[in-house]
This record gives sequence, C-alpha cells and structure tokens, in this order.
Amino acid sequence: MSSQHYFSTTPSGSARRREVDVELAGRQVSVVTAGGIFSPDGIDKGTAVLLKHVPDPAREGHLLDIGCGWGPIALTLALRAPEATVWAVDVNERSRELCAENAQRLGLDNVRVMSPEEVPSGVRFTTIWSNPPIRVGKAVLHELLELWLPRLADDAEAWLVVQKNLGADSLLTWIRSMLAAVGDDFEADRPETSKGFRLLRVRRDQG
Repeated sequence: MSSQHYFSTTPSGSARRREVDVELAGRQVSVVTAGGIFSPDGIDKGTAVLLKHVPDPAREGHLLDIGCGWGPIALTLALRAPEATVWAVDVNERSRELCAENAQRLGLDNVRVMSPEEVPSGVRFTTIWSNPPIRVGKAVLHELLELWLPRLADDAEAWLVVQKNLGADSLLTWIRSMLAAVGDDFEADRPETSKGFRLLRVRRDQG
C-alpha cells in the first residue's frame, strides 16, 4: 500500500466518491469515502480490532484520533462520548474533508477536523485512539507519536493498534523509551492481541 494513502497532503489518486454502509458504535450508518485516502472501502481490519477491544473513551474533555482518514475512529469517539470534543487529525486534506462531511451527515457537532499544526499546543487529551500509519517509516512514525503521546492528560489513556508482523513489539519498546525521557508518569503495555494485531496502551498517571 502506498504511503500516499496515509501521508500526502494533496493525494494525486482518483477522488471518485462513494457511499459505504458501516457500523459505528453499534449503529448502521452511511458514510462517504473516496480514493487517495486510507481504507476507502470501509473499516480496515486494524481499526475494527481497535474499536472492538478498547474500553469506553473518557466522557468529557478532549479526545484525539491520530490519522483520522474518512473518520471511523473519530466518529465512533464522538458517538460514544457526545459531551467530549473530538479532534480528528490528518495531514491528508481529502481525508479531512471527508471526515468533516461524515461528521455532519451523522449530526456530530463535537468533531473538530484539523491538520496537526492547527491543533492548539495547550490542548491535552483525555483519550487518544489511533491506527497509526506504520508504513510511512520509523522516522516519520516516531515523530508523529512524539508529538501526540506526551499530550495525554493525567489519568488518561492512549490506545494504538499495530499489525504484529509490522513491528508492534519493537514499537512498544521504543514508545517506553521515548516516554521515559519525557517523564516517569507514563506506562505502556500490550494488553490485547487479536487477528494478527497488537493493541498497545499508554497510560499517564496523576502527575
């Protein structure tokens, strides 16, 4: 799969739009997708594993989806935590347009779709969920996680889904090392494995 599907600001692939029926937060909904983004045919396997196994998000505060694509994670967060503010972040402008449109279609006015640099630096997140873009390479992936994981609020959790054979265990080791340099109030583990995917959890204790 080309990294363009994840990480091009302006994708060059066909923008042909399509409607897809999916289940989000126990609801059957119709969303709009297009070419040039990640998983345009529906919910990919990794995201499905994440959404099945993660605990409920925080009810309030700021929730984050890193690499929102057309929105399956961000929309689920918004449906499950209607009192919270959901930040849906992606560098791909086509993904952002689709995610915003899908939030509007579902009547979710608590979703803010932005590029990473548009998110105010002072925002701290009570929940982070992500199917991160593993195939962009370690340097870019590490930069991405260094940007967002340290912004967990106290007593908050981040959940990442990573394919086991694409370096999930080595990524967990790196995350632990990176966060240890940030502070001693972080813990990271891998509480779940399903269908070839690891679920990695990062928790920030009360500082």
